[in-house]
Amino acid sequence: MSSAGVPRHSHRHAPVDLCIVGGAGHVGLPLGLAFAAKGLSVVLYDLNEDVFDRLQQGRMPFVEYGADAILPHVLDRTLFLSSDPGDVTAARIVLIAIGTPVDEYLNPKLRGLLELIETLRPHLRASQTLVIRSTVYPRTCRQVKAALERDGQHWQVAYCPERIAQGHAIKELRELPQLVSALSDEALATATTLFSAIAPRVIPVSVEEAELAKLFSNAWRYIQFAAANQFYMMATEFGVDFNRVRAAMVEGYGRAATLPTAGFAAGPCLLKDTLQLAAFNNNNFTLGHAAMMVNEGLPGFIVEGLRRRYDLAQTRVGILGMAFKADIDDTRDSLSYKLGKILRFHGAQVGYSDEFATDPTFVSKEQLVQSSDVVIVGVPHAAYRTLAIPATVDVVDVWGVVRPGASL
Repeated sequence: MSSAGVPRHSHRHAPVDLCIVGGAGHVGLPLGLAFAAKGLSVVLYDLNEDVFDRLQQGRMPFVEYGADAILPHVLDRTLFLSSDPGDVTAARIVLIAIGTPVDEYLNPKLRGLLELIETLRPHLRASQTLVIRSTVYPRTCRQVKAALERDGQHWQVAYCPERIAQGHAIKELRELPQLVSALSDEALATATTLFSAIAPRVIPVSVEEAELAKLFSNAWRYIQFAAANQFYMMATEFGVDFNRVRAAMVEGYGRAATLPTAGFAAGPCLLKDTLQLAAFNNNNFTLGHAAMMVNEGLPGFIVEGLRRRYDLAQTRVGILGMAFKADIDDTRDSLSYKLGKILRFHGAQVGYSDEFATDPTFVSKEQLVQSSDVVIVGVPHAAYRTLAIPATVDVVDVWGVVRPGASL
């Protein structure tokens, strides 16, 4: 909102097909673009005026492949920006796409979504369909419906969890089937029609099945990364290159093909959703907790390996890649920062570089490798595959992204 409390962006409460609450975020914005590109009238409702200002100038606020080509064709035609809650009221369908983090004790913040619903309650109508896209703690959707129906009316609530890879939503929304669930036949029909407009097919499930499917998917991926990282640590301690072992395992051998590369398993979803699942199971999720210990322990393992070879207090260490995954600009919960903190604790002089994320303290990749004694690859940005690194620089490349022949 502006300092006077008047929304700077408003669609003037004109009727629209869809309003996305949290529409300036990494989930809501690509989803809004996808629906708008199919001709639905979409309002992105958010209080992030800085992001809206960038969008109004025709610029995406973050890396989302394919979005830049869509934005100028839909903005102010089928896609509208609003910080006016009156535009929530005017929508036929209201979709919630806010983040659902864990707290400082690594427990789910269960109240966030319910508090949002309470805030929006004066601007919602029982004739609308409320579609929850955010990842939720199991049984949260039923709590939302119960909270709305305290007024005695019958509300339409659906749950259709987000399941795209960040940065690739535009492509994956066209290619991946969407899970659709609801707490009434009417809401299920509306949600099915909605997502059929952008997805190749929809998979109807119960709300409880959808809630678990989302959490299981991210926890499974997190456990897979933990297996690779545990194998990496074992091979490294044994003096063997894990990436060569993995390459031999997966080549032509389908039963091992799903083993991912080792590397930092980070970002705002995998660990968080694993912990939500653990909390739901009375903290009796042994595999999930073990995966957390392995994945969160990888930065410390790397530093301990360096401490055996160097006096870190006399060592300049550069970290290549501060985003939480390759070829995007999002640094949320990136383990590269944890790695940097541990290195500095042991006295190292640490420098950062990234190809997409920006920070006044970052330097270029070329400057980083020229000024470092040791370079650690924090994330496998494609640009690092051809990076020339001086032969005098020790490279720690968990991912196996740097080509040996690229050294100077």
